[in-house]
Amino acid sequence: MKRLSDVQRIGYGAMRLTGPGIMGPPADPDEAVRVLQRAVELGVDHIDTSDYYGPYVVNDLIREALHPYPPELVLVTKVGARRDEAGAWLPAFSPDEIKEAVHDNLGRLGVERLGGVNLRLMDGFEGSFEEQWTVLADLRSQGLVVELGLSSCTAEQVRAAQGIAPVSMVQNAYNVAHREDDDLIEELEDQGIWYVPFFPLGGFSPLQLGTVDEVAARHGATHMQVALAWLLQRSPNILLIPGTASVAHLEENLAAGRLRLDEADLAELDAIGR
Repeated sequence: MKRLSDVQRIGYGAMRLTGPGIMGPPADPDEAVRVLQRAVELGVDHIDTSDYYGPYVVNDLIREALHPYPPELVLVTKVGARRDEAGAWLPAFSPDEIKEAVHDNLGRLGVERLGGVNLRLMDGFEGSFEEQWTVLADLRSQGLVVELGLSSCTAEQVRAAQGIAPVSMVQNAYNVAHREDDDLIEELEDQGIWYVPFFPLGGFSPLQLGTVDEVAARHGATHMQVALAWLLQRSPNILLIPGTASVAHLEENLAAGRLRLDEADLAELDAIGR
């Protein structure tokens, strides 16, 4: 099975293929299927998902749209959380729940092996996750998972996990305006660990977004394309998984891979994150 080191740097995050609040089915299930199929047609070989998107909705759509999967496709999921009927995000973090979630993802997606599994740490988590990470390491040794990662984590937590089993990827919130993980990205690059940012355009102030818009106008691009291009040029260990429920928006996101920002653009954008 292909590893993350072999995938295209822009993949697809499937979280948005749900109803409002990442709950329930999408308003247009046919369009959701078209988005997934078009992504693969355009060369996307890394799809990020989870059973708790929907819940179950996204994994069911991925299987409907793409199974049997092309051999080059890497499916990466997340475990460690669940949704209640009101849509709240709750921990599902016991070792048994972690094991059950991996097997549930395998079954829903219809695969014998997952390309990657991220252990999601709830916001502000400070306790030990040795038992949970050991469960994932055991599942990896059984051949059910290819690579392991952490989501919403700190540098210290990455180091703790590394003492048990290799960390291949980290998924944290990061973008040109919110740069708390700058040092972590560099540390991970030195270790050959992939960094997969979520919310690539989240939480911008109007002034910050105005700067991104100005750069975009000079290139005939959208502000999202500029935000994605900045991430690609920020560090070679960054992989992107922008999400959308629209084929047109998907094609726009993937086109960001062809956008090259010059030194003046980068300086202008870097300044808004300081």
